[in-house]
Amino acid sequence: MQTVEPGELKFAASDEFHREIRRRVSQYFELSGLRQRDCPQMYVKTAILFAWTAVSYTLLLFCATTWWLAFPLAISLGLSMAAIGFNVMHDGGHRAYSNHRWINRFMAMALDLLGGSSHGWARKHNVIHHSFANITGHDDDIDIGILGRLSPHQRRLPFHRLQHYYLWVLYGFLPVKWHFYDDFRDLITGRIGGHRIPRPKGWEIVVLFGGKIIFFSLAFLVPLWLHPAWAVLSLYFVASFVQGVVLSIVFQLAHCVENAAFPMPHEQTGRMDSGWAVHQVETTVDFARENRVLSWFIGGLNFQIEHHLFPRICHIHYRRLAPLVETTCREFGVNYEQHESLSAAVRSHFRWLRRMGME
Repeated sequence: MQTVEPGELKFAASDEFHREIRRRVSQYFELSGLRQRDCPQMYVKTAILFAWTAVSYTLLLFCATTWWLAFPLAISLGLSMAAIGFNVMHDGGHRAYSNHRWINRFMAMALDLLGGSSHGWARKHNVIHHSFANITGHDDDIDIGILGRLSPHQRRLPFHRLQHYYLWVLYGFLPVKWHFYDDFRDLITGRIGGHRIPRPKGWEIVVLFGGKIIFFSLAFLVPLWLHPAWAVLSLYFVASFVQGVVLSIVFQLAHCVENAAFPMPHEQTGRMDSGWAVHQVETTVDFARENRVLSWFIGGLNFQIEHHLFPRICHIHYRRLAPLVETTCREFGVNYEQHESLSAAVRSHFRWLRRMGME
């Protein structure tokens, strides 16, 4: 394992590839007249997603009197919450939703209503993951502790030989872990993995605990007035499990697959061989780029390469930017990878888990 501290890691100096791809993307927006943010489609999409969530929750609370009605409604609720995370919260958290800071902050706070912490997520995802994608010991998103081995640089344990089967189930527990453990642990320790993070204070504390109170009230207190505890807990688990599986798999298909690189810094200097932009491309894989329904649902995150290069551009533009990005990568000899379909990406992740579990 490398011994370089997070603050000591550095990428190679920015090169012509990074400058050229930024120039071409800027030129695209200048010539098309499109806005990078504050796109009308996003506001319409946000209304649709929140309406989907509200309708699913209301029907589940007041109209589901049998299991065969409650079960699909709980699945619908889990999917709608995942969609809000992929689209509204994600763009808001990256300041890709609007040119106005308060709108971005407001949209990012959707995560607090879903039981997470927008403060913690901004540090874990925006700062840590996007800075150190797929770098073992630095990217906390590829560190799931002893439960699994996602990187060739992580320690292998004997039971990892079965991880390509059992991890798919454990993915579903991600939201429960957020709701009850992760956010409070990060608040108390002031750390995410090996990285120190500023503890929330003032308004951030109000949002963190206010969001938790609202979420727990909607998830447990209000339903318990109308339904037995076993039903409330069961349907909470179903909705959370569906949400967790969908959220986890979308991330894994972009980074923990066969064609994604897992580079490491030089042990003594902490210097990476590639520049930041090249690193983002080669540690990330697009998938199912022609699947418009999937792309709409997951907020364009099947275009992960484009997202990692331009996280502050609204995701509705990724489909048009992808050919431009891919062409530039080919010209500069940068390895641009994609899976043609969702099923191909899922199979690749399965094979990667199996490979990482082998001796």
